[in-house]
Amino acid sequence: MSVNNTLTRAQFDEVMVPNYAPSAVIPVRGEGSRVWDQAGKEFIDFAGGIAVNCLGHCHPALVGALKEQGEKLWHLSNVMTNEPALELATKLVNATFADRVYFANSGAEANEAALKLVRRYAMDKFGAEKDQIIAFDKAFHGRTFFTVSVGGQAAYSDGFGPKPQSITHVPFNDIAALEAVISDKTCAIMMEPLQGEGGIIDADPEFLKAVRALCDKHNALLVFDEVQTGVGRLGELYSYMRGDVVPDVLTTAKALGGGFPIAAMLTTKEIAAHLKIGTHGSTYGGNPLACAVANAVLDVVNTPEVLQGVKMREQLLRDGLNKINDKYDVFTEVRGQGLLLGAVLNEKFQGRAKEFLVAGTAEGLMSLIAGANVIRFTPSLVIPEADIAEGLARFERAVAKVVAG
Repeated sequence: MSVNNTLTRAQFDEVMVPNYAPSAVIPVRGEGSRVWDQAGKEFIDFAGGIAVNCLGHCHPALVGALKEQGEKLWHLSNVMTNEPALELATKLVNATFADRVYFANSGAEANEAALKLVRRYAMDKFGAEKDQIIAFDKAFHGRTFFTVSVGGQAAYSDGFGPKPQSITHVPFNDIAALEAVISDKTCAIMMEPLQGEGGIIDADPEFLKAVRALCDKHNALLVFDEVQTGVGRLGELYSYMRGDVVPDVLTTAKALGGGFPIAAMLTTKEIAAHLKIGTHGSTYGGNPLACAVANAVLDVVNTPEVLQGVKMREQLLRDGLNKINDKYDVFTEVRGQGLLLGAVLNEKFQGRAKEFLVAGTAEGLMSLIAGANVIRFTPSLVIPEADIAEGLARFERAVAKVVAG
């Protein structure tokens, strides 16, 4: 494979808008859960493009679907539909609570559609005053202005002028705080069943039940943002399937395309009817290439073998991280579920999560952080056991270096 070594990290600063600060590593090839950079250095991928590459890199089923569709049809406007989109929507409807699907390109776009839908639904059924959206501190729902305002992290939404109004934030897992602010003016509650960017914080089952009951009491819709938790990440096709609480609207992206940009908003027939013709749209939503790849993703992921394998791999990763911690005493706990895990740094290492990420990169491990105090791991759902073991060995070497100073 030829590598263009004239392209360097320094060029990023010369040609790119400076809203990112990428590492010096420039990956050029991936296979399964291993990645190689320009210099040929190999990495074990425990990051998965931030929970995106659910089947690793260049999975044969996905490559085959892309190649096959690439020789048929690339793009149509939504003046027409297409076969891959119809097939994918049918699979999603058959596999979930939903009756209707709207396609977009990213989690932010799916969440934007959901937020517009709940506002329109409430206006149509109850009037313009029913417009309050309740969300949670430390939440993350995307980077459009509406979604970043609903997300509970002011650092992402401040500094861009007046924000969308009638948005209220309360602490996650705090039933009393939610009860204090919800009313008949509330049109929706939006939440991640397990907060990702906020630090890998799972929703308490009793809290989820209370949220559902309060929505029902006040004629508010419940929106689950499953952009990060969906498509097998927690060992079920979608996180809501772990319990008895079913949302009214669900958003999915990231792993849905296994690395190809696609997202979807799922809802019921009654609610969907309020996005009438012309009320919302997307140029690339339902793109045949994207839908063809996503069909292949679902065919592989939504099987007992893969979903049960996620839970087995979770235990291997969790046990390995705990073993490292027994030796070096750096974490207070390993939290999360499935293959969305976070190692929470103890008091001695507060604020130093990025140091562990950087040290891991130097050892040939790709990982993530979720805030300054949590090291996040979101590997492929089908990562080989040998790669888990090797990745943990590399992470242990990184931990040892950080601990040694």
